[in-house]
Amino acid sequence: MKPLFLTFGLTLMGSAALAQATVQSCDREITFDNVPQAAISHDVNLTEMMLVLGLTDHMVGYTGISGWNHLNPEIRAGVAELPELAERYPTLEVLAGADADFFFAGWNYGMRVGGEVTPETLDRFGIKVYELTESCIHLGMEQQVTLDLMYNDLRNLGIIFGVEPLAEELIAGYEAELNEILAGLETDGPAPRVFVYDSGEDTPFTAGHFAMPTALIQAAGGVNIMDDFRESWGTVSWEAVVERDPEVVIIVNYGEVTAEQKMDFMRNNPALSGISAVQNDRFVVLDYVEATPGPRNVAAVGRLAEAFWGE
Repeated sequence: MKPLFLTFGLTLMGSAALAQATVQSCDREITFDNVPQAAISHDVNLTEMMLVLGLTDHMVGYTGISGWNHLNPEIRAGVAELPELAERYPTLEVLAGADADFFFAGWNYGMRVGGEVTPETLDRFGIKVYELTESCIHLGMEQQVTLDLMYNDLRNLGIIFGVEPLAEELIAGYEAELNEILAGLETDGPAPRVFVYDSGEDTPFTAGHFAMPTALIQAAGGVNIMDDFRESWGTVSWEAVVERDPEVVIIVNYGEVTAEQKMDFMRNNPALSGISAVQNDRFVVLDYVEATPGPRNVAAVGRLAEAFWGE
């Protein structure tokens, strides 16, 4: 069966005369009287959520992809007719200048707390903002990080754009796929200790308790060695990594430094070469779009499970 998240190109038009709909977005409720017709998404994972819901006809562009990521063929085909309005973070002028009526973004996914682009500043231009659920931690909203956060975003986008049946079909498909992965797991022994290496040589940038990789690791039967780091993404010390001795290292692949270069850095650094994961060459590479909330999360759990428990 072809994974649902690769079914791009299907366009389901929501009614412009949508019955009034209200969704929760972090600490706000947003009410929509009509389906957005000029939406913009930020970042590759959020854009994929729009794509799997068939919403390109409701979009006027996207932002924040090519500055950090290379588009894979599926995403490139999905956004072929749309302009990238900003390679990295968009300005207020860019979003307002596109005559947008909707911005799908998140905190540290296109918006910064106290920054220029926020739901409040965009509201003056008639642009409604729906915030990525995982990112609500940056507003001090602690929540259990599971795949339900990604499902919540798909469900709310379905409500906003009047494509709820498709959203529920996708969610049911992902849940069934995850159940099949978990049913096939043969876990024998303690949960493997896992470290997420995003970037940084002097100090590593990693996923803490409230970041999506922690949910992926837990779903696959492992434990994030930085689970007690009560942040989303952030910087820790290499000393803490060495002390906790991860058995598996997840490399987040994006940007100018390749995954192989990140692995070589760990292999060739005398302070890190004694870590169990390095000694046993147990690295797993996840593309950025797999490690952040989005349609590829479930498949990422399957890859992690195989790396943790396979032969």
